Amino acid sequence: MKAVLQRCYGSPEVLTFEDIARPTPADNEVLVRVRAAAVNPLDWHSVAGWPYVMRLGSGLSAPNDPRMGVDFAGTVESVGKQVTQFKPGDEVFGGRSGAFAEYVVVREDRAIARKPSNLTFEQAAAMPIAAITALQALRDHGHVRAGQKVLINGASGGVGTYAVQIAKSFGADVTGVCSTRNVELVRSLGADRVVDYKKEDFTAASERYDVIIDNVGNRSPMDLRRVLTPGGIVVIVGAPKEGPWIGMFWGVIRAAMLSWFVDEKFEFFVAQLNRDDLDSLAALARDGKLTSVIDRSFPLNETSQAIEYLAGWHARGKVVVHVPPDSNRT
Repeated sequence: MKAVLQRCYGSPEVLTFEDIARPTPADNEVLVRVRAAAVNPLDWHSVAGWPYVMRLGSGLSAPNDPRMGVDFAGTVESVGKQVTQFKPGDEVFGGRSGAFAEYVVVREDRAIARKPSNLTFEQAAAMPIAAITALQALRDHGHVRAGQKVLINGASGGVGTYAVQIAKSFGADVTGVCSTRNVELVRSLGADRVVDYKKEDFTAASERYDVIIDNVGNRSPMDLRRVLTPGGIVVIVGAPKEGPWIGMFWGVIRAAMLSWFVDEKFEFFVAQLNRDDLDSLAALARDGKLTSVIDRSFPLNETSQAIEYLAGWHARGKVVVHVPPDSNRT
């Protein structure tokens, strides 16, 4: 099969498109014929090996695992003899390393779920990391309840577009912050109010919020605290890219230190892909409460260009790669 591989750190140009052995599913695994995969900021950081602290886990001088990508959607090709919940022909989506390839194997009990029939493969592939991040940020860390006021800073990006929709499904009053060109997009996703950050500084306004989901990290913790209700929560998803060594983690550290001295909470987390949350997202999608905003789609052999495009930090929603059916080989 064809796959995108990373054998050294650098710009997206270091990625190669190679022939490798097609994986064979173990007894408890599912072999998925990939139809689409999504690009995430994680992919750009992995290619660059930046911030350098990431290399402690991925490989100091070169990646330990050359496979790229996580989010996928496709059709079950075959299953191991112990698999009972999926069968060949099922349309599925989920997360597994090595998703930028024609085939991927996934354990039945891990991050794989049935694709909603009203989503395309590209729309489903866009969801796992970004939508689960939004879900866990709002539900598990923001503890959002009906009637609360929620602000999404960076409402037009990958996580932000899902966060607006999921917060509305929880019954929250949602304010989205984005640039001028994305105001109508964010409003169309259900935001009750949209702030154009080029015209208005939301941290200088009188409105107060119970929960802020910060996908950008362009405002200081003190700025955000100023517009929180007493005891409010800031959930940090994105943070400033400060320096090559620990990068965004410095902003997270500063926010955590502030939490020691004030009543308001600043939380940072790493999303965990799992079947239950994929099923929750699928249910929202089937009910028409959640969809994916796709900015651009690239063919699999142009994955490096897709990552380069995402690295410009101006994508609306998600960037995906697609694998035409006739490109897969048996």
